[in-house]
This record gives sequence, C-alpha cells and structure tokens, in this order.
Amino acid sequence: MSRGFVKEEDQEEAPFIPPRAALPVGQTNYVTERGMRLLEKEKVELEQQRASNKQENDTERRRTNMEIDGKLRLLNERISSARIININEQPKGEVRFGATVKYRINNREFTVTIVGVDEANVKEGRVAFVAPLVKAMSGKKVGEELSFDMGGKQVPVKILAINYHMQGTKKG
Repeated sequence: MSRGFVKEEDQEEAPFIPPRAALPVGQTNYVTERGMRLLEKEKVELEQQRASNKQENDTERRRTNMEIDGKLRLLNERISSARIININEQPKGEVRFGATVKYRINNREFTVTIVGVDEANVKEGRVAFVAPLVKAMSGKKVGEELSFDMGGKQVPVKILAINYHMQGTKKG
C-alpha cells in the first residue's frame, strides 16, 4: 500500500541508532583477539534481544526490532571489516598495536593498552590506536622521548616500558 493511504498517526519514525566508535575513513579496522570476541559476543546478545522481544504492543515491538536491526547492521559492518592483529607477531621492542605502554608525561606516569576503536575504554586503560598520543608514540622504544602537542603546548613524553601481555590496565 502506498504511504499516501496510511493515516499520519500510523506512520512510524525510524529510531535513532547511535553510531559506533569513530574509525577514520580509509583506516583499517584493527582489533585484538579479545576485541573480536567482544564484537561477536555483542552480536549474539543483540540477536538474543531481538528473538526475545515479546512486547504486547505491535508498534513498540517493531520499533525495538528496528533499533536492534540497525545496531546489528552497524556491528556486522564492523565485524566484516575487522582485521585481527596477533600481538605475538608485533615487534616486542617498540610501541605497536596491542602493546601495553608505560609512559611519563608532565611528571606523571600512565599505563595504557593500545586496542581497536570498539574495544577502547579509558577507565580500563584501553586506548584506541587512532588516538593522537598513541599515534605519536607508535614505533618508539623504551627510553625514547617524543614531543606531544597538548593544547598548543609541546610536552615531553618518555616511554618507560612496553609489553604485549593483554590484561586490564590502569592509569598510574
């Protein structure tokens, strides 16, 4: 039936689907093995939500399903573009994807693990590989210093330690 024959109050507005974490255009979607497991777990959870959507109200059920379908579409795009990086194959002596890096900036020490954009969580010390500081540290070795622009001011950053053990990390 043409939309012209549907009552205005029966027309449903498409739900807002929040975008996924930003991945710059043209940037490869690198993920850790853990990151890929998290994406696949998220997909299973969304599929289970959709299968168990038993709302009495047809409009609400359709709206919820449209929202879940939109999230699944974005998630499937992310999964299909994912390129898993084996951290055991990374050069151990330098900052690369998957590394846990201890560094000093402004006389304070921090530890972060470099991960994919969907796995990033600052509270857990997991920072996306596309973050400006991570990009500046990439390729550096223990003991090396770099200059990083923080709010228009160049500040020294010193690499203190690098390891490739995927574990929860915290800010120092």
